[in-house]
Amino acid sequence: MEPITIWWIGERAMAPAVMERVQQELAQAYGVAVRCAEPPGRPSGTWDPKRRQHLTSRMLSWLLQVGPPGGKLLGLTDQDLFIPILTYVFGEAQLGGRVAVASAARLREDLGPGGEGLFMERLVKESVHELGHAYGLLHCQVPRCVMTRAAGVRDVDEKSRHLCPRCRHRLTEPGRSRHAVE
Repeated sequence: MEPITIWWIGERAMAPAVMERVQQELAQAYGVAVRCAEPPGRPSGTWDPKRRQHLTSRMLSWLLQVGPPGGKLLGLTDQDLFIPILTYVFGEAQLGGRVAVASAARLREDLGPGGEGLFMERLVKESVHELGHAYGLLHCQVPRCVMTRAAGVRDVDEKSRHLCPRCRHRLTEPGRSRHAVE
């Protein structure tokens, strides 16, 4: 499998400990080298003034244009994301492609006890999930698999941060099928 690069493309600073945790968890989940790097800038042309959110398809296009050649690229942001048919999404990926984006914007909702630890866990799950799509995995029906759909943060909380055995096996199967929004 291809190595992963992570870029923080948000507006506000992200704690280095959070980025390190995402890096470690992705390396463990996919068994590949993962590095955090500085992006060449921030996405442009992604803001939709009517929705007051960023369009994920434009973010993915930007990542493809400016990203390093080879490997997978995950853009992490603190900006709220959408696709036209949904109110918001936690992220999106090119199914079986090179790029994915995940947003921390809504992952701080309803934190309650556990605060930063719960936020970090949610971001890890969404990062593993979106890169799963980039590696060609579809949404999974196995309860608690990280590849299950999540309509809200409570659904994210219910997931494990791990791929189920079926999804792990599918990573090595040729010709995986397609779908990639969450």
